[in-house]
Amino acid sequence: TAPHYFTLTEDAVCGYNTNAKMNPPLRSAADRDAIREGLADGTIDVIATDHAPHSSLEKDVEFDMAANGIVGLETSVSLGLKLVEERIISLTVLIEKMSSNPARILHLDKSIKKGNVADITIIDTNLSYTVDSNSFFSLGRNTPFNEWEMKGRACLAMVGGKIVFENMIS
Repeated sequence: TAPHYFTLTEDAVCGYNTNAKMNPPLRSAADRDAIREGLADGTIDVIATDHAPHSSLEKDVEFDMAANGIVGLETSVSLGLKLVEERIISLTVLIEKMSSNPARILHLDKSIKKGNVADITIIDTNLSYTVDSNSFFSLGRNTPFNEWEMKGRACLAMVGGKIVFENMIS
């Protein structure tokens, strides 16, 4: 699943908000709660970003004509940490669902151990911020979470032992 499916409901598209238009579409509160239950009981073993950035030309149109998808990468960690804050899952389980489990499923040896090249993300779980889609690193600005108060953010990412992202804000 993706964070928007355990966070939002179909109410997010009220007023035909194209920034909440996605496929599959958002569903009822009961469906959202069932996804949360599946995360808690292990039925759902992966949380992916479902990152689908679009230009304003693709989103600032009539609802039926708007592209499906949202920027998922920028807010996925914060929304996952909200599950931890709400005691739906533990921090360890969140890390498994966003990192270890996808690597295992894809048969990638990405564990942290001597001799492995660093593929790691460092997260400040206490960093509070307000989502500002205009400051996204992604070229897309399409998010239903703009102006939401969030907690927890990636500060550094390494791929292949090289720093590919650094935003050491505290």
